[in-house]
Amino acid sequence: MQPRLGRGGKVFKCYKFRTMHLDADRRLRELLAHNPYLKQEWMLNQKLKNDPRIFALGKWLRRTSLDELPQFWNVLKGDLSVVGPRPYMLTQKKYLGPLASKILSVKPGITGLWQTSGRNHRTFQERIILDAEYIDKRSFHYDLRLICKTIPQILFPKDAY
Repeated sequence: MQPRLGRGGKVFKCYKFRTMHLDADRRLRELLAHNPYLKQEWMLNQKLKNDPRIFALGKWLRRTSLDELPQFWNVLKGDLSVVGPRPYMLTQKKYLGPLASKILSVKPGITGLWQTSGRNHRTFQERIILDAEYIDKRSFHYDLRLICKTIPQILFPKDAY
């Protein structure tokens, strides 16, 4: 379980399969303190392409998106939608900038526009913009379209890490 931001900025426990070592936060601080290249990649993307904190099974779970399967429990609990902006980590709220209130005005989702529009080839700021764009376009038919676009992303993963 990981605390995430939900609708209205309410914090909830987001369920995921563990993909990182237990001391991942400490490892990240050390990596960023000693490697300016990784620090720059982290600041741009809020993730690392070859993240050494992720263990072998975790890499496979992430590539196949199976690490997100427990989030359907969050959907049943009412914390998440199937489609919506991603549930941001608490530390990422400051990076949402002027779009924070818009993004946090709706339930986050398991999948959404940025997951079907380049996934991890997007910078963090591009993902924020795509989440805000989703909110402007959201409808039942748009959600259905994004769900249909998510299925090939899961079956034929190429941009997940």
